[in-house]
Amino acid sequence: MLFSQDIGIDLGTGNTLVCAKNKGIIIREPSVVAIDVKSQPRRVMAVGNEAKMMIGRTPGSITAVKPLKDSVIADYDITADMLRIFMKKATAGTLFTRARVLICIPSSITEVERKAVHDAAKAAGARYVSLIEAPMAAAIGAGLSVTEAKGSMIVDIGSGTAEVAVISLGDIVASRTVKVAGDAFDNAIVQHIKKTYNLLIGEKTAEEIKLSVGSASPYSGEGAVSVKGRNLSDGLPGTAEISSQDVRNALSEPVNQILDAIQQTLEKTPPELSSDIITSGITLTGGSAALRGLDKLIERKTGMTVHIADNPTDCVITGIAVCLQKDNLNLFR
Repeated sequence: MLFSQDIGIDLGTGNTLVCAKNKGIIIREPSVVAIDVKSQPRRVMAVGNEAKMMIGRTPGSITAVKPLKDSVIADYDITADMLRIFMKKATAGTLFTRARVLICIPSSITEVERKAVHDAAKAAGARYVSLIEAPMAAAIGAGLSVTEAKGSMIVDIGSGTAEVAVISLGDIVASRTVKVAGDAFDNAIVQHIKKTYNLLIGEKTAEEIKLSVGSASPYSGEGAVSVKGRNLSDGLPGTAEISSQDVRNALSEPVNQILDAIQQTLEKTPPELSSDIITSGITLTGGSAALRGLDKLIERKTGMTVHIADNPTDCVITGIAVCLQKDNLNLFR
């Protein structure tokens, strides 16, 4: 269509990724917006990387906020502003003035939440808006045969939610979503260190600990890391030695919630499709799927083979890009 470009958006709690037809991923930035709270109406100061750098460093008149919570819109106006800026970046330097947008949504959101995403994209300037559920996009991006008459199981673990789905013949047969993923992992580490060592750390430090020594099950070469924070007894700076076992203890509850979601989804899966999954295994996608030992733990609990997709962080946006390229879902009909 003249003066229209097809773009795809993975609107995540932690990061927003944007791809364009025939161009691949063109934007990868945090889902953060810095706003001037004293201006009326509120004025957007920055989005993405620039806004994230302002967190904790802004004066009282400027606040950096995350407009999405658990992968759904928490602040409609700010989300629309963020989308408007990202879409403007995506179409910059082209003759296209308005985009047709394919945007990712969680499989479990309500009709009200679905409409909020659609309307926010329209308010941001989209010409047409089509929605795709995250597990379907992730499965396509991971290279699973979603259109065939056989069961494929995907576990997509992002920042805000973990989504488990069984897919066959181009549709989701059984699914379960839990609001437990990367952000919950980080928060669990913060709370564990606070309770065990009386030391307060930030979520950024917790993420660094998770990446450094975190795991869901024991692994070869385990270690420990020295962590700095604020001692809650006297308010002075303090340190603690955090081991891999400490992190496993912290993560046991959120990880078990994901395991329960997998089990509940398998219980709802028709026997014929269960047989397919036993043969093909479970595929993990999403940034938090790379947590050490998570695949092995799921294998032990389910008795099924577990595969981590290639480049799991980008599976959703890759699946969206495939859909845009092939238009195999009749997206804008």
